[in-house]
Amino acid sequence: MIPIQRLPATKRLIRLCDSRTEKIRELGATGKAARDEWRLAEPAKNEIRTLLEKMAPGVLRCMYCLDSVGTDIDHFEPLARTPLRAFCWHNHLLACSRCNSNYKRDEYPCDENTGNCLLIDPSSDDPDDHLELLVAIGEYEGKTRKGEESIRVFGLNREDLVQGRFDAYITSCDVLNSWHRKVRRGDLTGAALSAAALRREPFGDVLRALEKLGHLPYAATALGGELADSLQAWLRTPAAANPSNAAPLLNTKSHDPRAPA
Repeated sequence: MIPIQRLPATKRLIRLCDSRTEKIRELGATGKAARDEWRLAEPAKNEIRTLLEKMAPGVLRCMYCLDSVGTDIDHFEPLARTPLRAFCWHNHLLACSRCNSNYKRDEYPCDENTGNCLLIDPSSDDPDDHLELLVAIGEYEGKTRKGEESIRVFGLNREDLVQGRFDAYITSCDVLNSWHRKVRRGDLTGAALSAAALRREPFGDVLRALEKLGHLPYAATALGGELADSLQAWLRTPAAANPSNAAPLLNTKSHDPRAPA
């Protein structure tokens, strides 16, 4: 998981959601009322989906696993638990159907003493505070109880995700080295294309973990000299600090996407 920046709700969305919430309240604020109103609320759902897709990492990736395309609007706190949050903008995340329907479902574990939720919400929590990605093997370890519960509920260490992260690690290392070689020879267009492709890859948590390793004093020992040098160069670019700054680099030269890098 990686942090997701939540966009502000539009005036139209606020109006649509407030209207539906009031209807749920009039119907007794039950789980059934919330589900019925949600099913009928196509304009509100379309507005929610549009905003979530703008927030999604990579190419519309699931905000939990970062692997599959986000197809579902997930109610982070389930409708059955808090019907009046059915149309709360801050309770919506974009998830793939597997994470949403096969793993998370209606789970919402809370601390027995404080009542605080024990799941990471990537739009309000920094997953790094609770999870450690062992990047070279593709597995997560929980640093806190919240991290451990998130691994369990979201299925973050299921076999396909572990293998996918390992493959992404290999690919990311290769692309970072290729990107650095292009930078050194002055091929800014090729470098920008490589950087943009890397940012669009599934498993954005792998790149984030590599960036974190690149800051460590023993990076060269852990990663090897060439990759450590590539990461050091990557971390000095505006793209590493703010991925949105990478796009203008594509205009530094005219380019043909079919041409070899």
